[in-house]
Amino acid sequence: MLEHTKTRTTEEFAEICLQVPAAKAAKVKETIENMLALAGIRCTIDAGTDGEETVSLEEVFPDIHPGSAIRGLRFREELTQARLAEIIGVKRQHISEMENGKRPIGKAMAKRLAKALNTGYKVFL
Repeated sequence: MLEHTKTRTTEEFAEICLQVPAAKAAKVKETIENMLALAGIRCTIDAGTDGEETVSLEEVFPDIHPGSAIRGLRFREELTQARLAEIIGVKRQHISEMENGKRPIGKAMAKRLAKALNTGYKVFL
């Protein structure tokens, strides 16, 4: 269960509560920290005091790669592969290959994708 708290702790930040199975708390904490780091966001995560060991993003999501961000951000922006391809000037197949980790994403392409998907380019590198 994910919920935004009713009151902000400051004007600049919002607090979000996330309830997950206790056995998965450490994995979820690490995953969120890694995803936010990719977006350049620093945060404090209180995962309780159960002492569980954390694991890497790759251990929780073994198939994750920079192309996974394209799919998620494309969904957020309500773009099809064809429309995104049109916006950045590539073939639709190239978008599919990048999303599936079959085509590398260089810095220039990352910047084009970032502009089209309203995010920072480093998330794709």
